[in-house]
Amino acid sequence: MISGSTVVLALVLLAPGEADGQCVMKSYGSGVRLAEATATGELLRRPEEFVGRPVRVEGEVGEVCQMAGCWMEIRAGGSAEGGAIKVKVADGEIVFPVSSRGKRATAEGTFERLEMSRERFVAYQRHLAEELGKSFDPASVGEGPYRLYQIAGTGAEICE
Repeated sequence: MISGSTVVLALVLLAPGEADGQCVMKSYGSGVRLAEATATGELLRRPEEFVGRPVRVEGEVGEVCQMAGCWMEIRAGGSAEGGAIKVKVADGEIVFPVSSRGKRATAEGTFERLEMSRERFVAYQRHLAEELGKSFDPASVGEGPYRLYQIAGTGAEICE
């Protein structure tokens, strides 16, 4: 959280045990074309500077959409505590396999800001908790603004 109910989902580098390069990178969507990755810390510290811009991120896959594979989060430093950025794609356009959790990935797309009403933000948080089998208390939402930052994904590569 940045302030109020602003959520920044961010990311970073290599999954443990995969730094030796003994994996095959499988491409999803249009793959990865941007030459340079944007540092997670930069996205977290200055998200507004990246809104509307293409970004490439690298890190370890955290959670993956259980229902349709339509999003995955890439964790900063391989841990949820360092922040994570959600890479969201249209349902069925790209399907990220649940088996990707814990694997090294690179993803790219347009960094976006989603503004929400409190009602929509609570519904989003409830849906996310249900999808991940976690509990959710609407009282935990707090005061707005209700804002979410994520990457509208166009492609990814995941270490298989």
